[in-house]
Amino acid sequence: MTAVLSYQAKQAIDSWLTKFPPEQKQSAVLYALQVVQEENGGWLTEALMNAVAAYLGIPKVVVYEVATFYSMFELKPVGRYKISICTNISCMLRGSDEIVSHLKNRLGINLGETTEDGHFTLKEVECLAACGGAPALQINRIYYEDITPDRIDSILADLE
Repeated sequence: MTAVLSYQAKQAIDSWLTKFPPEQKQSAVLYALQVVQEENGGWLTEALMNAVAAYLGIPKVVVYEVATFYSMFELKPVGRYKISICTNISCMLRGSDEIVSHLKNRLGINLGETTEDGHFTLKEVECLAACGGAPALQINRIYYEDITPDRIDSILADLE
């Protein structure tokens, strides 16, 4: 079952495991899932999650709980650029609804969808921990705060 994990992924996971006591391998689940998701083009397969569980010697359900709880993990293919838009209270009060509408119109997709060309995926997230700069969004690993429709257009133009 661990054959699905690349040599590089195993090395990265092993390096992370050194940060925890040997009996606490479960502590590396979050990092291990990030590594294998990135290697797999931004999403996790059941085989990859099972391989992480087998490699760490922990129950599969522990890995599934983490993969389904955190919004950073995807269980289906995503676009080259995953746009995560916060719609929690701070962002909502500062106009995230307008930002979501603008993104949906600009990209021609709804939340949870990917553009036909596979370029963009639009995802609603609960919180990006950027309340002071609301409304906020994240594109792949880059955070953007104080978002306006004009700013979105500029950011997307740079990515297209």
